[in-house]
Amino acid sequence: MKKTGSTGGKRTAVALLTLALLMLGVGFTPLLFAQEDGAPVTETVSILDNILQAGGVGIILIILSIAGVSLIIMYAMQMRRDVLVPPELLAHVEGLFDAEDYESALDAMEQQPCYLSSVLSPGLLKIDRAYGEVEDAMEEAGEMEAAELHRKISYISLIAAIAPMLGLLGTVMGMVKAFNVIATSKTSPKPKDLAGGISEALMTTMMGLIVAIPMTVAFFIFKTKVDAAAVEVSSIASELMDRFDEVGAS
Repeated sequence: MKKTGSTGGKRTAVALLTLALLMLGVGFTPLLFAQEDGAPVTETVSILDNILQAGGVGIILIILSIAGVSLIIMYAMQMRRDVLVPPELLAHVEGLFDAEDYESALDAMEQQPCYLSSVLSPGLLKIDRAYGEVEDAMEEAGEMEAAELHRKISYISLIAAIAPMLGLLGTVMGMVKAFNVIATSKTSPKPKDLAGGISEALMTTMMGLIVAIPMTVAFFIFKTKVDAAAVEVSSIASELMDRFDEVGAS
């Protein structure tokens, strides 16, 4: 069972890293333009050209994408199942509980901080009190730990929410620029004269979506992992601490 959890965590991490790399790859792929008669490509717009076409908003979106990819990579490593609930620590603590060596169990968890330790330790500190107080201490610790993890991944959600709005802002700015060309031109403007504003509008829209879509998916994956870890740790803590309820009842 532990092996399955470890394998699942590695697969999730690989999926998130792939998602991040795809986001960068799609976001910065040069655009190729071919002639209508099917002739070979005659012009290639470079990455730098695309960035310049997107203007200041595009640069902000690129910075957000880099920050988002960094967060995804970092959280993919930090929120693996083996990090939140280390199998070795769990097996060691279970053995100490069976031996009724609770002080050693508390020491072991203090030496290896993790989600599991943060929930079990407050309960162990109150094992000489009523079982209800033990449950309340673990529940409060679990809620605080889950809230902290949700706070971390909320930055990814923030980027996912801001990116489309920045893209829309760039779209409006680009269209305003194009209409200004029409308004200030003494003659009928050529399509090339409007291309700059229209290109900015389309590029920022595309870049905003390229950033937002993978970020939304990543946030959902991380949120699912946090919720699953909270349920698992709560179940483990209840199973280990039930013996104190039985002692009190007897």
